[in-house]
Amino acid sequence: MTETFTPGRPIWCAGCGDFGVLEALISALDELQVPAHERMIIAGIGCSGSLQNYLSCYGYHALHGRVLPTATGAKLANPELTVVGVGGDGDGYAIGGGHLVHAFKRNPGVTYIVMNNGTYGLTKGQASPTSAAGFQDNIEEDLDPIMLGLSIPGSTFLARGYSGHPTQLLQLTRAALEHSTQGRGMSYLEVLSPCVTYNDTYREWRTNVYDIDNEEGYDPGDRAAAFGRMTELREQGRLPLGLVYQGKRPALESLALNPEFAAPARQDLQDPNLIDRYREAMQSFIR
Repeated sequence: MTETFTPGRPIWCAGCGDFGVLEALISALDELQVPAHERMIIAGIGCSGSLQNYLSCYGYHALHGRVLPTATGAKLANPELTVVGVGGDGDGYAIGGGHLVHAFKRNPGVTYIVMNNGTYGLTKGQASPTSAAGFQDNIEEDLDPIMLGLSIPGSTFLARGYSGHPTQLLQLTRAALEHSTQGRGMSYLEVLSPCVTYNDTYREWRTNVYDIDNEEGYDPGDRAAAFGRMTELREQGRLPLGLVYQGKRPALESLALNPEFAAPARQDLQDPNLIDRYREAMQSFIR
């Protein structure tokens, strides 16, 4: 009999927005009928970093800020996997900010979900890259990762959800998974996920969010217009929710992998030719 991992119970604070993200992800994977053995969840550091422990599938806890290179490597090793990276605003936008930029540029076929609460919740509520000016004496402008993604031509899917709007969040999560699994590249989904202990923004965000999915005339296929609209909404103090941008560009794995050879994780390890090729490769380093 084969034994499988039994998911643990979430240890988040009651009311944490991450519960909504977990439920949306589980529901979307089930709706798309992704088999458990084809699911791979790569998690970062912070409260959100424990999310991969709560799903019955393959999971890996990456180094701090290294979710995206790890997820990209997993996808290149086995393109048949549905690879999902999850993390918080500190992990993704601070120490992992450089990797986010290059992931937008490379467009690997992974889904990246960032739970943004505007604070370092695990380490007692310090200001994060997305904290508003004035929060915990923060004097810096907050980072807008959606606008960052729009400024990089390689990006192909940019969306924002809110854990307080579960129906839309599920729709966006499913759309993100479909985009990446259909060979269209990286899906980036930021989720406004309040920290009820150190930065309870439920009331504020409930008032400030703005649903662009229902805006007449909005075209998520027009990058320039999307950037202009995001700028306008930011100046108005609004937080746009919905599918901000979706474009077309080949996924990294379709360009990097040779279709004549099996991907690394799909290689037949019993093939005796592998030993000879390995020796040839090692010998080439000596020459």
